[in-house]
Amino acid sequence: MRGVEIIHIYEKISRQVDKVNVVPFFFLVLSAIGLWFSEMSITFVLNEVITRFIRDGVMVLALIIPITAGMGINFAITVGALCAQVAMILAVDFQIPGFDGLLFIAGLGAILSIVMGTLIGVALNRVKNREMITTMIIGFFTTSIYQLVFMVGYGTVIKPDNQEIMLSRGIGIRNMIDLELYRNFIDRIWLFNAGEIDIPLFMILFVCTFAAMVKYCTMTRLGKEFKVISQSHERAAQLGIDVNLVRIKAIVASTIIACIGHLVYIQNIGMLNVYSAHTNTDIFSCAALLAGGATITKARVSHAFLGIFLFHWLFIVSPQAGQNLFGNPALGEYFRSFVAYGTIAFALIMNYRNV
Repeated sequence: MRGVEIIHIYEKISRQVDKVNVVPFFFLVLSAIGLWFSEMSITFVLNEVITRFIRDGVMVLALIIPITAGMGINFAITVGALCAQVAMILAVDFQIPGFDGLLFIAGLGAILSIVMGTLIGVALNRVKNREMITTMIIGFFTTSIYQLVFMVGYGTVIKPDNQEIMLSRGIGIRNMIDLELYRNFIDRIWLFNAGEIDIPLFMILFVCTFAAMVKYCTMTRLGKEFKVISQSHERAAQLGIDVNLVRIKAIVASTIIACIGHLVYIQNIGMLNVYSAHTNTDIFSCAALLAGGATITKARVSHAFLGIFLFHWLFIVSPQAGQNLFGNPALGEYFRSFVAYGTIAFALIMNYRNV
């Protein structure tokens, strides 16, 4: 009888532990250790975290809706990033400056995102329960087409207006494009200083607005349909829900948000790496969301915000901490990739029972 009681107590404790997500706690401890060994000032780290919050916040939010709809992590947000880059290149080619240029980029990027998101949604409806690996392959495939167009098509099939962005041979776009027309254009709006900490109030409100929109979307009738579909396609169909159409809407919304998020990112950087600026946007966004306590079946805005803070805090201090501990600056840089991929692996393993 005593053995049965011990087993019963153990199972009860295990159920309670399962309810607690240890991933954010683990990263909080790891971030504190990294800060200690990096010997960086908290002010510097906070400034960097705020900068990365406005750069990457919207992109991380793009992952929430597909997860809510039961489609797992949408690695095809890189397609939304590519839509933003295509629109940005065309705006620079046409030399549309300032706010008009940003409106052109956002409008064209959104249109491209709707088209591409619809195509991705149709494809995912044919591979139900295998969405994550499919979106990953779609991201690679779309990248190849994008690179082919701007390496070969631009200058041959497509005639440029702005020769400064072209390679010397007249075919293909340069690797780097200066975004002087748009660099930090919206970052400087309502920029305040609190001591040594810079607070871009407008951009913080911009990210929070998208967060509120995502939150509101999950509370609407469409959001409830997302949740029903995530539980059972059969039950959703019995309730009269068009499963395929709702899944397409989820991917389209995710792609549009990713497009806007990447636009914010590249205007903040001020330079466009034409062929690789979009790479790892899916990995880093996924890692940040999972570090905040999300899983491939459950994600909230609070997970996104907490994850951005924890992941990027660790991402900032880890290289210097690695250099101070091991005396090797290269090791600290390699540790960045370890943090990103390790976050995803650790979060999925720790949350396996909840998946």
